[in-house]
Amino acid sequence: QAQLVESGGGMVQAGGSLSLSCAASGRPFSRYNMAWFRQVPGKEREFLAAVGWSGERIKYDDSVKGRFIISRDNAKSTVDLRLTNLKPEDTAVYYCARQRESYGVPSRKPSQYDSWGRGTQVTVSS
Repeated sequence: QAQLVESGGGMVQAGGSLSLSCAASGRPFSRYNMAWFRQVPGKEREFLAAVGWSGERIKYDDSVKGRFIISRDNAKSTVDLRLTNLKPEDTAVYYCARQRESYGVPSRKPSQYDSWGRGTQVTVSS
């Protein structure tokens, strides 16, 4: 069974930065597209960024483009998300996810991902 474990969340002031990391185990990491989502209570899970299995084909939601950077290290089976210029509206639980099908094109849809971490809280104060 695939396992994903996020780390790196915390509290930061507006304008600050955080680095999130997700360690994967189980299925061969280098075969799967990976993504980061976030969720606040009462709202749907929101796509942030995805990276293709080879490290290419990177996608961002417009709301974070230019502020967040996704990267992966296939040798270490990790996918990271660098958050910069944080805003109070970025406050959420952040999740990493592994796409259901191997290879292919990274998806923005949560339904295309079948392995999820437990999440890490990011809180941005004004």
